[in-house]
Amino acid sequence: MIRLPFLLFFSAVLFSAGIYGVLARRNAVLVLMSIELMLNAVNVNLVAFGSFLQDAALTGQVFALFVITVAAAEVGIGLAIVILIYRNRETINVDEVNLLRW
Repeated sequence: MIRLPFLLFFSAVLFSAGIYGVLARRNAVLVLMSIELMLNAVNVNLVAFGSFLQDAALTGQVFALFVITVAAAEVGIGLAIVILIYRNRETINVDEVNLLRW
């Protein structure tokens, strides 16, 4: 059985890599991938704590399924927005997109 501190450390590294990707990347697709990486780190935490507490209702796993569902919806809508921006502006650089500016 894998120990809880190892899983928490792994999740923290995964989440930190996702934060770095969101802050350092300019490509919108890579930003979406970094957000997915952060959501996967949350899933690792949920499942780790669920198995550590040995919950009979499997609440950690159930919440992880909810997070996966929300992540799938986020990817679908996010990629649709990125494709529409690319069609209109011919770029997916987040620095060059100023559609919501006054």
